[in-house]
Formats: sequence, C-alpha cells, structure tokens
Amino acid sequence: MIRSEVAKKPEESAKSLPNSGPEPSRRFCVAPMMDWTTPHFRYLARLLSRRALLYTEMVTTGALIHGDTDRFLRHDPMEYPLALQLGGSDPRELAHCAALAEQYGFDEVNLNVGCPSDRVQNNMIGACLMGHPEKVAEGVAAMIAATSLPVTVKHRIGIDGRESWEELCHFIETVATAGCRTFIVHARIAVLEGLSPKENRDIPPLKYDWVYQLKARYPELEIIINGGIKTFDECHEHLRHTNGVMLGREAYHNPWLLAGVDETFFGEPAPVTSRHDVLRAMLPFIEQELERGIYLTHISRHLMGLFHGQPGGRQFRRHISENAHRPGSGIEVILDALAKVRTPSSELETAS
Repeated sequence: MIRSEVAKKPEESAKSLPNSGPEPSRRFCVAPMMDWTTPHFRYLARLLSRRALLYTEMVTTGALIHGDTDRFLRHDPMEYPLALQLGGSDPRELAHCAALAEQYGFDEVNLNVGCPSDRVQNNMIGACLMGHPEKVAEGVAAMIAATSLPVTVKHRIGIDGRESWEELCHFIETVATAGCRTFIVHARIAVLEGLSPKENRDIPPLKYDWVYQLKARYPELEIIINGGIKTFDECHEHLRHTNGVMLGREAYHNPWLLAGVDETFFGEPAPVTSRHDVLRAMLPFIEQELERGIYLTHISRHLMGLFHGQPGGRQFRRHISENAHRPGSGIEVILDALAKVRTPSSELETAS
C-alpha cells in the first residue's frame, strides 16, 4: 500500500514520504506510550520486527493545529506500518487531524480514550471521555468522514463511577454505531481521582475476561486486548479470545522480545538474528539524527533495554548513562558501550 505524494518536496515535509510498508495487522501491536514511543524507539522496534503495528505517542489535536505539525508528525518511512494516536474531543479538530494523518502517510488514526492524567482530563481528553460515549461517537464519525484510514479507539473498561459491564457495553455500542470497527481495550478501569497515571497502570485489577466477553458479544467487531501482557505464551492465550494483542512496557523495557514477533505470530522469518546486528544496523540512523542536531541522550535512552538479561548488559547501560549526556557525545559512546557486551557465540538468538 503506497500513499500518493503531495506537493511539497521531501526535504520540506514528512507528508511526501511514501508508505510502502507491509499491510497493517493488529494481531500484534506495540502500545502508544508518552515519552517512550518516539521516532527513535520506533526505528529500533522496526529493525526487530517488520510486522508489529507501531503507534506514536499521543499527540493532541491542539498541538497539531496550533503547533509545529511537521515536528509532531515526523517519522521515517522505515517505521511503517504505523498508526497515529490523537488526543482530543472536538469533532472538527479531530477531523482535521485525521486528514493530516492520511496526508502524512500513516496507516491508522487512533483516538485516545484511556489516558487518566489530570492535565488531559481538564481538556476533555483521554479516559474521562468514557463518561461521554456520545461525544466520542461524534468525534469518531467526524474522523471517519475526513479520512479513508481506519479509525480506531483505545479505551479502558471503565472509569471510577462508571465501571459496570452495562456501561462498558453502552460505550462500545454507541461508538460502533458511529462507524468504529476496532476497539483496543486496556483491561483495567481508570481511576480519575486519587491515582497517578503510573498507579493507574498497576493498581486497578486486570479483568481480561471482560475483554473476552466483549469479543463474544460483538463478534463483528475487532477487539484488541491490552494491559499487563508480558510473554508470548500470554499472547497466545489472549488470541484464543480476541483478534489481537497490544504490549506496552514489556516491549519497551525488553525490546528484544519483538525479534520473535514475525516468526511467532506471522509465520515469517525474523529480520535479525542478534542484538549486536540490530544495534549496528541502527548506527547510520543515529549518525543521521546527530547530524540533525539531536542530542545523543534523546536517542540512547531508548536503547537501554536491548541487552536486558545479557552478559555485559549492565555495563552497556552504565556506559551510556554516564556518557551520552556529556556535551559533544557522539556515536563513539554507543560503540564503546557495545564493546562491553559479549558477542554471542552463535549469531542465532531467540527472543526472550
């Protein structure tokens, strides 16, 4: 699937980047995570898996409309298949930004109805919208009218005060009536008062059975399960009941996990056979980013988990932590860190 190019020259805007990535599949997804799923992490993730569907950090409609649009939507063609996650609730603004997503070559536009932070609540963004299913439906309908891209919704199973099974079904049915066919369900409620965003990722209990029941009740909808998933064995169990799985923190902190995705979930060869090869393949991109004036630490922080659990992995992380922030730090910091990790006796590794 290749997007048509728009008028601007490649150096002028990311909008002219053609999308020639694999056909998107939500069978295995990497969750949108603020400050984590940046272009630098997504580049690493794509080296590890050609097929995992990647998501951007949440970008608010206000930032896209009133800020530096190119900066917020910038991505490398290497990252496809790639979805843009939006935060917002105004139908006109969501429609405008959904159209931008298509112009910039994204494969999907996703609406955030799950973020519990106070800051986004005050702007009617994120999980608080679960209390306003009709408003979500209006926004989804406007987005669908503005783009040919799939419009999806990522949400919780409820919020404090609105956490019943009946209310969850009402939310799903209302938004589905507006045309949404794909729901990515974080299997926890969001507690909007009294818990921090970090606590909201751990304290509310997981209710995977509710997500399974949604798929059973609405078989015509695509239901993707998210929340607390760490292993491929867990993924296989969830896939018995849902259409896809979405991993967040585990994929970030232990990115080598992604090296097993293509073979395990798509029956295709893994694109890499060792962590060393992955990092070497990333070096030209790192050099390119340094030439653009990006600080090394903005890139290197996403590499810290690559040698998780490996001999020399701690020394690798320590060397980067102690040196990447220094003025003038360059590619040599990465090379020196890599030298501290033992090269595997066999290039063939398995994802852990």
